[in-house]
Amino acid sequence: MNNTAIEVYGVPWDEKSSFMQGCRDAPAKIWDAFNCASANRCTESGLSLTKPELLSYRGMLEISSGDQVVQQIERAASDIGAAESLPIFLGGDHAITYPLVKGLRKTYPKLNIIHFDAHPDLYDKIRGDGFSHGCPMARIMEEKLAVRLVSVGIRTMTPHQRSQAEKYGVEIIDMINFDSSSPLNFDGPLYVSLDLDVLDPAFVPGISHHEPGGMSTRELLRAIQNIHGTIIGADIVEYNPHRDLQNMTSMVAAKLMKELAAKMLGRS
Repeated sequence: MNNTAIEVYGVPWDEKSSFMQGCRDAPAKIWDAFNCASANRCTESGLSLTKPELLSYRGMLEISSGDQVVQQIERAASDIGAAESLPIFLGGDHAITYPLVKGLRKTYPKLNIIHFDAHPDLYDKIRGDGFSHGCPMARIMEEKLAVRLVSVGIRTMTPHQRSQAEKYGVEIIDMINFDSSSPLNFDGPLYVSLDLDVLDPAFVPGISHHEPGGMSTRELLRAIQNIHGTIIGADIVEYNPHRDLQNMTSMVAAKLMKELAAKMLGRS
């Protein structure tokens, strides 16, 4: 596999948001923050991501509207996986994760997932829709697209979702029990799905679902840096620029993208 470069793709889709739309406008905002003159492209380990041979922006995935977008995203992810690229996908709401994983699994049949989120996203359906942004982990486990799913930072577990977690063998690390210094160990290829609302809204006001009691930015960075495994892809989802304050959340998202890239390149 050619592991020398990270390819960043925008996935501007938020039709499956159950509460508030706006995440479709996030990818460009995150990329602008990455290029903002107020910061730089160096990671905390000292890796500079200025060279396109390390990280490059490949534009937006070509999608339309409606449920057919699920198949469009899956096909795009399948092609990216077949090319043995290392992608970071910028959403979009969390509905994009199911088709992304489904597409990448064709290249990585024994895929692990670590999922950072305030919500377990294990609903069978929301308002009759099985493709809602609150359902991707249920679809992934239902279709056996992951051999292991670890969800970290959860603090909104409903009885239905707890029964779903038990049914599918999902490993839940509730926020109340979270320790950012503990290593997160995985064997085999690993996909990282990062919902920004895993953070306390004090750090990311630009999210649709403000769930108090979340991680600090430093706790999340430490958790990412403590992942032990071969990361083959990642997504950053649920940034809603229309709720942001002074681009605070876009800068956090860009910072997380840099640290994920460093981890994927083995330089964190």
